[in-house]
Amino acid sequence: MSTPPPIDDVTLLARRYRLELDMGTNTPTWTLIPGVSEFAPKIEPTVQELNLYDGEGYPEQVVTMLKWSVETTLAHRANPVTRKFSSSQEALRAASMSFGPGSYVKVRWFDRTGLPDAYEGRAVVQWEPDGGDAAEVDTVKVTLTGSGPLTAITNPVASPGLLAAKGGDS
Repeated sequence: MSTPPPIDDVTLLARRYRLELDMGTNTPTWTLIPGVSEFAPKIEPTVQELNLYDGEGYPEQVVTMLKWSVETTLAHRANPVTRKFSSSQEALRAASMSFGPGSYVKVRWFDRTGLPDAYEGRAVVQWEPDGGDAAEVDTVKVTLTGSGPLTAITNPVASPGLLAAKGGDS
C-alpha cells in the first residue's frame, strides 16, 4: 500500500494567475484583462563576470540588473450588445500605439487562489493580432515589457485557506 503524498506536494495549475490593468487616473482602479489563454511572466538577470585575483582563477558572477516582462495571449473580447471591445484590452491596444506617457500601463498579476505570488509594475505594450484562417478565434499576443522595478505586492485575494477549492474567477 502506497502512502499518499504530503499536502505540500500538490501540483499547481497554470491558470492560477489573474492579470489586471490599472484603469484609474488618480487612484488605482484595477480591472481584469479578460480572455487570457496563455500567461508567462519572466524575470531575466543581466549577469556580469567579475575577475578578481582572490578568485584564484575562477570568475565571480554578479547580477547587475533585472529585466521583466509578461507574454500573454488574449481571446479578443467584445460586448455583443454595445459592440464595444473590452475596455482593458482596448487600453492595452491604445498604449501599444502611443508615445511618451501614453505608452505606459500599470499592471499587476497574482495567484487567484491567494498564494503569496503577486507583482506589480509599469510596462510598455506590444499588441500583435494572431490572425488565422476562417475557423480560428480572434486572439492577440500581448507583450508587456517592464519599465522600472517589478514590485512584489500583497496578494489582493490572500486568505488563510490558500489552497481551498475555489470556482470561477476570484
